[in-house]
Amino acid sequence: MHEYTSTARVWGLTCPGFPEEVSRARRWTRDILRGSPLAEDAELIVSELSANAILHTASGRESGSFHLAVAVSAQVIAVSVTDDGGTGTAPKVEHQDQEAEHGRGLGMVSVIAHRVVVHDSDGGHTVTAELFTDARMGGHPC
Repeated sequence: MHEYTSTARVWGLTCPGFPEEVSRARRWTRDILRGSPLAEDAELIVSELSANAILHTASGRESGSFHLAVAVSAQVIAVSVTDDGGTGTAPKVEHQDQEAEHGRGLGMVSVIAHRVVVHDSDGGHTVTAELFTDARMGGHPC
């Protein structure tokens, strides 16, 4: 990972809503966070959030897209995925049975991340997962 000052550095990527773009988003995140002990967690979170955007929102429709942002500071790595909306309801964390075939992604993200926040955005939703570089900052959910 690059050296950082006290300010956050932010990268953004907009991807067409095709399933193969999930792997592109993962690679892009891995490249940005190379060398960070949180890189694998961030990559997994990006994979889940990107796939959810494609599967459950207008991002996966013709001409749809999703936007990924990665923000890095000395204290936190935040990954955000903004979808194209079209669902009428905001994404929510649900802890499904381990045998469930669907509905476990955001619950899994909430277990990996120190904090998950869902915001309404223009025409869609943004899900942000934060990984603290020092787990004592916010505690890790159990």
